[in-house]
Amino acid sequence: MAKTGRKLIANNKKASHDYFLEERFETGIALHGTEVKSLRMGRCSIKEAFIRIENGEVIVYGMHISPYEKGNIFNKDPLRPRKLLMHRAEIRRLSGRSMEQGYTLVPVEVYLKGSLVKVEIALARGKKLYDKRRDIAKKDMRREAERDFKVKNL
Repeated sequence: MAKTGRKLIANNKKASHDYFLEERFETGIALHGTEVKSLRMGRCSIKEAFIRIENGEVIVYGMHISPYEKGNIFNKDPLRPRKLLMHRAEIRRLSGRSMEQGYTLVPVEVYLKGSLVKVEIALARGKKLYDKRRDIAKKDMRREAERDFKVKNL
């Protein structure tokens, strides 16, 4: 029986800054052996990644998995498109929602769940500039309040 612990490999902080993340989905990912070894070492970036649905398959583009040092000829292209594994009904629902104006699919996290590599994706709606400013102001106010609380408790 595999452990159910979750070890974070990569997260996309920029996604929550640029988008309203409305619905999240946990997906598997089709990888080759050396890519899995590289992911276990934490060598992954999803900052520039995006997701498209093509021919009933969910594919992630721009996800960078660094080549495994000891992988020699078995290493694959670090930026190759990778297939995400989801149920057909979920894919149909996602494709319908992502066709709506202003919606897109973005990868949010890559993590290990037991011995499996999982990718959390989100159905996202783009933020306007004033929404981003409002979020930054809220974050600053919260940080100030925490700082004041810390000073008073010393």
